[in-house]
Amino acid sequence: MNEDLIMVVEDSDEDVEAIGRAIGRSHPDTRVEFVRSGAEVLPRLTADGAIRPGMVLLDLNMPGESGLDVLRRLRAHPDLAGLTVVVFTSSEDPAESDACYAAGADSYIYKPINFALFQTVLRQTLDYWRSRA
Repeated sequence: MNEDLIMVVEDSDEDVEAIGRAIGRSHPDTRVEFVRSGAEVLPRLTADGAIRPGMVLLDLNMPGESGLDVLRRLRAHPDLAGLTVVVFTSSEDPAESDACYAAGADSYIYKPINFALFQTVLRQTLDYWRSRA
């Protein structure tokens, strides 16, 4: 596992740009790999010689395979079950949060609209999970 690599599963162009900018400012030595659909996650992580990220930042609402589907598949895979998965979503639905925790999410974080707060939340999330590694 590479603690300096974060996989971000996100379909929104605006959020990809914002996440890349925020992490680049707070953790400039961190490599961020963007995966644009849920269906790409498992093949990428299970490929021969794949470098596993220290964390997966997972959007919940994506077309096709949802973040919740991805989370369930990650937790069901024996080699990936221990991977830190943080759901980073615009959904404030308590039922979705409960479903993610029940499926094995390590954390469920709401995406703030304000960029300064967005950046702070991402910085604190990365700092917290890295301190536990």
